[in-house]
Amino acid sequence: MAARTTIYDVARAAEVSPATVSRALSRPDAVHPETLARVLGAAERLGYRKAPGARAGGARHTDTIAMVVPDITNPYYFSAITGAERRAQAAGLTLVLVNSEENAAHERRNVERLLGRVDGFVLASSRLPDEEIVGFASRTKVVLLNRWVDGISCAMVEQDHGSRQIVHHLVSLGHEHLVYLGGPVNSWVRHQRWNALRGAAEAEGVRIDLLGPYRPSSVDGGAAADAAMRTGATGFVAHNDLLAIGVLQRLRARGVDVPGEVSVVGYDDMFVATICTPALTTLGGEYEEAARFGVELLLEERRDSQVVLPSSLTIRGSTGRAPLA
Repeated sequence: MAARTTIYDVARAAEVSPATVSRALSRPDAVHPETLARVLGAAERLGYRKAPGARAGGARHTDTIAMVVPDITNPYYFSAITGAERRAQAAGLTLVLVNSEENAAHERRNVERLLGRVDGFVLASSRLPDEEIVGFASRTKVVLLNRWVDGISCAMVEQDHGSRQIVHHLVSLGHEHLVYLGGPVNSWVRHQRWNALRGAAEAEGVRIDLLGPYRPSSVDGGAAADAAMRTGATGFVAHNDLLAIGVLQRLRARGVDVPGEVSVVGYDDMFVATICTPALTTLGGEYEEAARFGVELLLEERRDSQVVLPSSLTIRGSTGRAPLA
């Protein structure tokens, strides 16, 4: 069976963005006449049809919403899924869970397939470009978790102040050279964390390097640890707890004392942070509550609202005084 023509096919043929195609199809009066004619012509040539069950003006409801997460096996999302599911149940809705496997193309295809079949989407840590998210939001209700796009409602745990806390904590222990082991390049939160860490390090007068990208998984921890050791840094900040745990495992295998020689910090404060050796210092927050707020924003059909919850640094055994400090 031939693949169904998508909005992205029309956008390529008309040489416009997916968001422009969405506007042309849903709000033709908001598009320049020449652009509108080009989009409609491309849609007709390609045989584009709206997704089955798509609603005009939101007339039909499915009592179902979809939550898309990058990696369903990542413990970080357990809390978010729980919060979203509980709020959906309280509203009498069914929550459909979609795993995009850290792949923007998979995320895009899954959202396209579900358009019109669900009443809206909660996109957690979406890997899609801003313009594609805006395009989907012009066709259905969309709320973001752990991501910000102008004009789209979102709920998140703040990262800026928390990242500065990490730097201040390590500097207070005498660390003068830090390294950030960054996550995927299409992760919005990676860039938020790096910018905050770099700014705090500059303010403190200490050096910080950026390495990566690494997958947010313990599997990449070995390569990340080896690369970090080559920099001479004594304070390692990993993109998330899973990567940090992989780093700890590699350092132990190499005979590197943590925290005697190197301190390690993670992000997200997953439950596994307390059972690794040593227990992990990490930045966490109310992720379940953020997801609950995300569903709330979706139910209230908010178009441009933000809920930002505080983060907190939990200090455990993986951080200590820098060597010779």
